[in-house]
Amino acid sequence: MGRIINKLSLKGDRILGIVVIALMLISLLVVYSSTGSLAFRVRGGDTSFYLLKQLFLLVGCYGVILLTQSCHYKYLLSFATFILLASFGFLVLAKVMGATLNDTERWIKIFGISFQPSEFAKLAVIIFCARAIAFEQTEKGCDDNVLLRMLWVVPILFLIFMENFSTSALLGGVCLFMLFVGRLSLKTFSKIIGGLVLLVVLLVAALFIVPEKQLGKVGRLLTVKSRLEAFFVPSKANKDDSYQSDQAKIAVARGGLFKVAPGTSVQRNFLPHPYSDFIFAIIVEEYGLGGAGVVMLLYLIILYRVGVIVRRCTRMFPAMLVTGLGLCIVLQALINMGVCVGLFPVTGQPLPLVSMGGTSLLFTSAAFGMILSVSHTFSEEGEREAKEKLKVATTEEEI
Repeated sequence: MGRIINKLSLKGDRILGIVVIALMLISLLVVYSSTGSLAFRVRGGDTSFYLLKQLFLLVGCYGVILLTQSCHYKYLLSFATFILLASFGFLVLAKVMGATLNDTERWIKIFGISFQPSEFAKLAVIIFCARAIAFEQTEKGCDDNVLLRMLWVVPILFLIFMENFSTSALLGGVCLFMLFVGRLSLKTFSKIIGGLVLLVVLLVAALFIVPEKQLGKVGRLLTVKSRLEAFFVPSKANKDDSYQSDQAKIAVARGGLFKVAPGTSVQRNFLPHPYSDFIFAIIVEEYGLGGAGVVMLLYLIILYRVGVIVRRCTRMFPAMLVTGLGLCIVLQALINMGVCVGLFPVTGQPLPLVSMGGTSLLFTSAAFGMILSVSHTFSEEGEREAKEKLKVATTEEEI
């Protein structure tokens, strides 16, 4: 019995493992509440359907964490290029023959399983960038040749950009931060930032200069323009463009400071996707700012524990891997929460491990599993296990 419990327990950083389980429990509560109106529209009032569906997904996600935490990071280092090429192939396949769901990103189906290739691409890009930064380390810092290696990720970022601007911007920002932490020279880093600022200015200018008919032919640029207008110039925006953010603000206002009223959300009947993109607004409405503060605190704890794990690492690749994965999860959470309270334009980013959905949950779980794997490897327990394996190997050789 003890062995079974040991195999089913999360290894590595225990605090991080507790936070992961806490977010999963919160997900069950909030998804059950936020899908009430959806259940009446689609399932004829069967409110338990989405609860059981989310429960099974979370159990599967826990299995993914157990599987990935048992995989040593050296295998990710070895297959980083292959993983990146596979993600590029999936993105191209989605562009050519993928299906559009909820008028957003394209999905592909493999062996009867549908998933968003952009979620897989996020992991692939971070793993590859961590490898590139680790391979270009010198005594003085990270060599500028790392930029040539990271050119491999540009086509992937472009393909993601054509489907979801916010995901590509989030992933690009994470890559930049990894370069900064990886000790790229400030001179080179400043040039990159300057070039990106110029590129963003030109892109925003093009959004308001190019006719809308032409913008509609290039990815989702027309959607990006409408969301920026609704955020920065609400007086000129259409009511449809600002509808989601307005309903989310109403949910936040209804929540108040402290409130414990699960299942009483009113705005779930008006928000287009209260169980995914705007699930944080439902949390505020039903649990108040106090409950929302607890959720925010959990993500800040993740950020802190990621920093602790990085400081324990004695190798550059696992340190960069944990940095990229942890930052991507936390930034995505902050963006989701910022959108719900009106700090950012509408982006469509789900709340990691809380929002309903399969692809985001599974790949976020894989990211947590990788972080826990690195944490376990560089922990005292992991070092003891490594020494015991070494002793067994030595004994067998002697025999």
